[in-house]
Amino acid sequence: MSARSDGRPRHQQIAAHLRSLIMSGDLAAGAQLPSTQQLVDRYGAANATVQRALGALKDEGFLRSRAGKGVYVRERPPLTIDAQPYLAPADNAYSYRLLEVAEVRPPADVARVLELPEDGTVVLRHRVLSHDGEPVELSWSYYPVDIAAGTELAGRARIRGGAPRVLADLGFPQRGCTDRLSARMPTTEEVEALDLPDDVPVICQFRVVHSDGLRPVEVSVLVKGGHRYELRYSDFEVSSFQRSR
Repeated sequence: MSARSDGRPRHQQIAAHLRSLIMSGDLAAGAQLPSTQQLVDRYGAANATVQRALGALKDEGFLRSRAGKGVYVRERPPLTIDAQPYLAPADNAYSYRLLEVAEVRPPADVARVLELPEDGTVVLRHRVLSHDGEPVELSWSYYPVDIAAGTELAGRARIRGGAPRVLADLGFPQRGCTDRLSARMPTTEEVEALDLPDDVPVICQFRVVHSDGLRPVEVSVLVKGGHRYELRYSDFEVSSFQRSR
């Protein structure tokens, strides 16, 4: 059986290759790209195709033009997802905007974790996270109605101290969390809200927050552009890894 060929438009292929070089550091922040003609020769593509690829990367924030000097890699390091319990970002460059608060029937995977009956509902808080004014994450946080109804979690205002403070005040301190990570192509809402490129998948975190007795008190679905984030793990025991192989 023959290997599958890349059926994407040529400008997307070129943009994807340049994006990978930038994200790996092979094209370092501040570095000047080869001239358009050099890129035309390198990729065997038309000038307009190369220009379209460069335009896409400029729109994504990877490149910037200097009048009369050329195209350069922007100094914008990738944002990092740490494999550790969630803490609200301390960086003042981050800000949240609340999109929706409502009592809804949750997705099946959320209902299953929260052990809801077939017609069970939850309190939803739907937000967008921005960094330096650019949207970088969509989140959907679900709370059991018997915990959240009538509390700040069900209100439309921003919560001082965040959901962890409210849950602790209600007698449900957060004792840990479990993340499940996956990648997929984005929905229309995600493309529009996060201003995503056409050919970039999203990273999905399905996070379950536990209180005493391992009771799940929050389920959050966090969606991020795969071109903006890297996932970081540390402090694994080598012996445990070897046993699992």
